[in-house]
Amino acid sequence: MASHSRRSRHRRGPVPADRATDRTAARPPLVSRATARAALSLALVSAASVSLLGESAQAEPGPAAAGATTASGADGPAGSVPAVKARVDALYQQAEAATQQYDGARQKAATARAAVTDLQDELARKTAQLNTTRDRLGSIATAQYRSGTLDPALQLALSSSPETYLAQVGALDRMGDRQAATLAQLAGQRRDIEQTRAEADGKLATLKAAQGQLADRKRTVQTALHQAQVLLDSLTPAQRATVDGSDGGADANRSGAPGSGTATRGTSRPPLDASPAPSARAAQAVAFAYRAIGLPYVWGATGPGSYDCSGLTQAAWRAAGVSLPRTTYTQINAGTRVAESELRPGDLVFFYSGISHVGLYIGHGEMIHAPHPGAPIRIAPISEMPFAGATRPA
Repeated sequence: MASHSRRSRHRRGPVPADRATDRTAARPPLVSRATARAALSLALVSAASVSLLGESAQAEPGPAAAGATTASGADGPAGSVPAVKARVDALYQQAEAATQQYDGARQKAATARAAVTDLQDELARKTAQLNTTRDRLGSIATAQYRSGTLDPALQLALSSSPETYLAQVGALDRMGDRQAATLAQLAGQRRDIEQTRAEADGKLATLKAAQGQLADRKRTVQTALHQAQVLLDSLTPAQRATVDGSDGGADANRSGAPGSGTATRGTSRPPLDASPAPSARAAQAVAFAYRAIGLPYVWGATGPGSYDCSGLTQAAWRAAGVSLPRTTYTQINAGTRVAESELRPGDLVFFYSGISHVGLYIGHGEMIHAPHPGAPIRIAPISEMPFAGATRPA
């Protein structure tokens, strides 16, 4: 037993140094495992961030980038204001094009509504005439019935006055002729009524289609204007001022011609050194446009307190005694076409490929126009938009 104990103690003796070193290398200490787990977690989080954010994920800015302003800063990131302005301008142009289509649809609906009303009045009159003809036909039939109860030969025999009987027979013959004529008239009136009713139904269908188009264009305008307003509302006051300034808002009341006085709301006539108009009517149209400077743009408006672009030009020339169509794409055909190099005051100048905007030329490369919501009627260079054509109404 003693020898066995000694052998056991001999086995449990100190471990050789080289074997201890091997065991330590094979089994790292606990603190090393924790560090490894932390490093692995950090690596997984970093990988997830790259996966979620894509290649745009960046590290924290270094000293060189620390001074750059962010979207929430006063000035915003470089290029943000021009990008917002470009998008807002595109939305305003989309709204303007839809506004012109809205104006056209509204005019078509008004015309169709008036035609439907007229046809319905005509149908009522014709129906009353038909009823009168029916009453007259009934009176004739009643008279024939009352006078035709006996055989004509017996009536002659029983009559105390053959002359009276013969006169009655003649009257009946004439009554029969009138009955035939009345029947023919009744048939014609019925055909006329059916034709009028069919025409009224057609105009009513046109009216409903125009009303549907009107609602659709209205939604398009309102959507575009709402999106533009959301973009503008996202800007800081400094950014908004930059956008408004680049939009010409700061020049809303600038001069009508180089060296002339300022044109403000209520100006009764063009500056003294303004380019001469080609006619008295053109001069009247220009004077009207000057008086409208400062009034608000309202889409679909034709005055007197607000206008859209074609509403302003229509009103200006109406003041001069000339009737223009309602929309830009019809106004461009209302007069003589003129080249850009031949423009004279009073000419209508059109912009964009869809002929979606119009202004009134006043000379010196400038026009008076109603730009868009939020921008009042003002003077602007015709070079600020892509020129599409010009027309001289009179």
